[in-house]
Amino acid sequence: MADVSGTTTPPPAAKLLPVAVLLWLAGVYLRIPVLVAPPLAPFISDELSLSQALTGALTTLPILMLAVGSMPGSLAIARLGPRNTLALAMVIMVIGSAGRGLSPDTITLMLASAVMGLGVAMMQPSLPALLPRWLEPKHLAIGSAIYMNGMLMGEFIGAGITLPVLMPLMDDSWRATLLAWSLPALLVAAALFLPQREMARPVKKPAWLPDWKNPLTLRIGLLLGLSGSLFFGLNAYMGNILEQQGNFDMLADALFWYNFAQVIASLVMLKMARYWVGLKGPIMVMATCSTLGTVGTVVFTGWWSIASATFMSFTAGILLILLVALPPVLVESRETGRLSAGNFLVGYTVAFSVPMIGGLLADWGNDARYAIIFIIAYCVLVLPLTFTLDLKRQKGQPES
Repeated sequence: MADVSGTTTPPPAAKLLPVAVLLWLAGVYLRIPVLVAPPLAPFISDELSLSQALTGALTTLPILMLAVGSMPGSLAIARLGPRNTLALAMVIMVIGSAGRGLSPDTITLMLASAVMGLGVAMMQPSLPALLPRWLEPKHLAIGSAIYMNGMLMGEFIGAGITLPVLMPLMDDSWRATLLAWSLPALLVAAALFLPQREMARPVKKPAWLPDWKNPLTLRIGLLLGLSGSLFFGLNAYMGNILEQQGNFDMLADALFWYNFAQVIASLVMLKMARYWVGLKGPIMVMATCSTLGTVGTVVFTGWWSIASATFMSFTAGILLILLVALPPVLVESRETGRLSAGNFLVGYTVAFSVPMIGGLLADWGNDARYAIIFIIAYCVLVLPLTFTLDLKRQKGQPES
């Protein structure tokens, strides 16, 4: 039975597998629409005559929208519920992602990219808000690890198999490739309504704006910004770093291991989530290791530099899952979407702006390492937050 707080009866154990599959598939679509842009960018640029800045915007604009769209996602969760919001967000994402493949000109392409980013942004807080509706408290950590594994696998799949596998099947058409990646998400959105559970309306409508009085809103958000700045920043500037070192021919291998490390991180968390999520120690260790790995990237050269970047990607991936998994286990279910949205608003604003400012410094100093050093400086600045996080369950959250 559902209680007055809006929580619902979790499914029996026999139904956990299909729920896990749905969570994983939804997680995949948190990243595939964003990460297919880099491999397809040269083909899109050639056909539509895009400038370098507009070509880069195919990836950076959706990342910016991940911050901008978190509040509409929180509002929709408060008004429609997390499952309806997730399904709506996936439809919006498909409209934008498929729309890119149908875009006749640059303006339409950028508008479609923004719509796609908005849909993904609304999906992000919906998933942690959905977990308490579908899973028992003791399964919240593994539920977070499952959809985050899907997300990180989506990064690897989108970046790794688009050109060698999917595009040849689509007669080397970037437009057909975008449609082929996008449209199956409609089936996932429809399947979200298969798990049956009793729905209950809260006594009062839940708040949706970030609670800035709750220190977790800003602190988790700033630490998400640490993880995101490191991953997206080093991904963006790795080619420049290797070229500056005279090792540009190593870029393909470097990017493969760099992105594959996040997949390994997500697999580790499938095993360790129940032990690590909600503890301060693993967050402290992974944030510190991520920062040190980034330092090694600019201090060393050649394979040692790549190994340092790969180590950073691995630890930053674990840190990301540890942080994203916190709201469902720290606050009551009707507050989960609100806290997650605030975290993503702060985190992706930082993840967009810090690497961008670093890039401006790199241009000014004509040295790609300046961009990475600026990101490291941000990490050192916020690293003390890992020591002051209060991870006690707040009022109304059941014990696991």
